[in-house]
Amino acid sequence: MASVDADTVLYSILALVIIENAVEIYISLRQVKVYRNALKVPVELTSHMTEETFHKARKYGLDQENFGIFKAVLMDVALLCLELHIGLIAVIWKISVNVLNHLEWDASNEILVSCVFVVISNVISTFKSLPFKIYKIFVLEETHGFNKQTAGFFAWDQVKGFLVTQVLMVPITAALIFIVQRGGDNFFIWLWLFTGMVSLVLLTLYPIFIAPLFDTYTPLEKGPLRQSIEDLAASLKFPLTKLFVVDGSKRSSHSNAYFYGLWNSKRIVLFDTLLLNKGKPDASELSDDEKGKGCTNEEVLAVLGHELGHWKLGHVTKNIVIMQVHLFLMFLVFGYLFKYAPFYVAMGFEPGTRPILVGLLVVFTYVLAPYNAIINFAMTILSRLFEYQADEFAFKLGFAEQLGRALIKLNLDNLGFPVYDWLYSTWNHSHPTLLQRLNRLQELKESKKLN
Repeated sequence: MASVDADTVLYSILALVIIENAVEIYISLRQVKVYRNALKVPVELTSHMTEETFHKARKYGLDQENFGIFKAVLMDVALLCLELHIGLIAVIWKISVNVLNHLEWDASNEILVSCVFVVISNVISTFKSLPFKIYKIFVLEETHGFNKQTAGFFAWDQVKGFLVTQVLMVPITAALIFIVQRGGDNFFIWLWLFTGMVSLVLLTLYPIFIAPLFDTYTPLEKGPLRQSIEDLAASLKFPLTKLFVVDGSKRSSHSNAYFYGLWNSKRIVLFDTLLLNKGKPDASELSDDEKGKGCTNEEVLAVLGHELGHWKLGHVTKNIVIMQVHLFLMFLVFGYLFKYAPFYVAMGFEPGTRPILVGLLVVFTYVLAPYNAIINFAMTILSRLFEYQADEFAFKLGFAEQLGRALIKLNLDNLGFPVYDWLYSTWNHSHPTLLQRLNRLQELKESKKLN
């Protein structure tokens, strides 16, 4: 590879950071304009969405987008460029070496230094992001009626999240460095195999052992809804082993549903906020804004018909395969580039110092940034296609009306704004918009009538 000086590398990285975020901010500003100018409920929703709800959703969306732009300018541009300019990564590495020297451990051991580096970097990252998290939850979400967290609950959540992250990241970091050091010329293959196995293990173990540290999962009580879900799963030969309700309402009034598990052990999780009145028969237990929120049993079943469509159509498996190919290509590039000295000098290191972990960070985050942007956009387009396919699957199961009602209800309950700039939606939305999905369901109905 032809050599360029470290300043050129640094300025190139800074330019990439600025350009990437400038594009994101421009696209966000297009949507801000929509929030300010779209003042009427779309014709398709006039019988479902009041003017009051429409303007609440518009204000919520506008506040979210403005906050996102502010955060991008401050954190992703100004602060990041400053960190790159002063060589913060090299400073943290030196601090890590000093910590090991103070503990009288082997500071020449790159694995040990890398593990300390990860912990210190995560501490700094946590404190950098904390003001934005606090504002988002206790100001933005609170203002629009979604936050349910207390300050104590939030603080304990952050502590648990930090500790779990370190428990996972430190040994994985040590293994990554070890593989690069001992893997020979084709270390990137072993690196790829290792990360692939780790990702599959985490996909399996996270919902079982880690997620319950943050939320309470209780079996869905016996009754018509549980029986209907079990019957639907059986009819599709979905290997359902557990059916849970998670108390998502202790954090937020946003709702969701998902399934997880590999091979022949699948579990379905419903957020309590997805269920009508949070599944509580006694409405007196609810606040006024919670009453009437959520979906009926038939609508919940339609939502699960959509989710099971992802499984039946192999979307999860396809995504895993695509991401593994993507990861292999990234490790291949890393194997070719990580010894390139100007990368490290540009980050503030002395000539000759080339920490493997820093090389991984530079290559994955900055060198491959344009490639990652293309891949992310392609995955967004693919995700939208998969969503249409899953909607069609639910339609063929006979849930056309129920799914349409559920989509509208979930949009209303979550104050989703129904009008989007085409470029913003294409770039950002992994799901088609509400109106696009409703129009597609209508097309399927008309096609069925013609046939």
